[in-house]
Amino acid sequence: MDWDKLRIFHAVADAGSLTHAGDTLHLSQSAVSRQVRALEESLNTTLFHRHARGLILTEQGELLFDATSAMIKRLDAAAARIRDSEEEVFGELRVTTTIGFGTLWLAPRLPKLYEEYPDLNIDLMLEEKVLDLPMREADVAIRMKEPSQADLIRKRLMSVHMRLYATPQYLARKGTPDTMGDLNDHRLICQNINSAQVGAGANLVQTLLSNDIPSVLYVNNYFGVLQAVLHDLGIGVLPDYVVQDFPNLVRVLPEVDSGEIPVFLAYPEELRQSKRIAAFRDFVQEEIISHRKQLREQGNL
Repeated sequence: MDWDKLRIFHAVADAGSLTHAGDTLHLSQSAVSRQVRALEESLNTTLFHRHARGLILTEQGELLFDATSAMIKRLDAAAARIRDSEEEVFGELRVTTTIGFGTLWLAPRLPKLYEEYPDLNIDLMLEEKVLDLPMREADVAIRMKEPSQADLIRKRLMSVHMRLYATPQYLARKGTPDTMGDLNDHRLICQNINSAQVGAGANLVQTLLSNDIPSVLYVNNYFGVLQAVLHDLGIGVLPDYVVQDFPNLVRVLPEVDSGEIPVFLAYPEELRQSKRIAAFRDFVQEEIISHRKQLREQGNL
């Protein structure tokens, strides 16, 4: 099959429109239509259902689109490796991690990385969904559990604990709980146990809620939980790394702990020689060493 025709087919399938695909490819609508029609004739099949609102892939079109998607991802990987054969660290690096870790720990530290590598462009994808690294949905991932996908290089970075925190102002006004039962006199701020989060965090919240706490504020990510705690709304379930950047937070009920949650960095085996990956990996490791040192100095480790 002709690669030009496949490339144009993929753009049309991705856009769902001949016009939009033509704009992306800098081709006229008629030229795009001719190429798609020629591809259909060469395969002796129909790839699109055509209707007034646009184009929908047929079953055969879906099969071909899956194949062209995989081809393009492989070509992107090859292009990335070629670019990384140079000495400079530049270009796009797609990083995926959880909303909590990305907003509360990673993003505030990225200025240091950009200062050292100003030509590096980070595409930071914050979501609880685990993206497929071998299929190049992202280049590198930081996750709260060891990745199970094959053909990945993985490194354990650190451990996180979910604990209870409040502000001194809130505790001065409402009092400091001494037992789990005392939480009934406070507002608990946490994620709903059914929302996407690490299992240990959900288990801790479930244990706390079993005490029939009358006042609860649910937020669907830890950034929101932190903001509510900082505004003196109650006692929040938060990852312990927040105390580095918010040292005034007070830990409540020290015996309440989720247990150890491992944090892993992972990237595809085929990007082993990537200088962008190496620069990001080394930056994260250096920041974690600094993080642990500061926690020891604060007495929070």
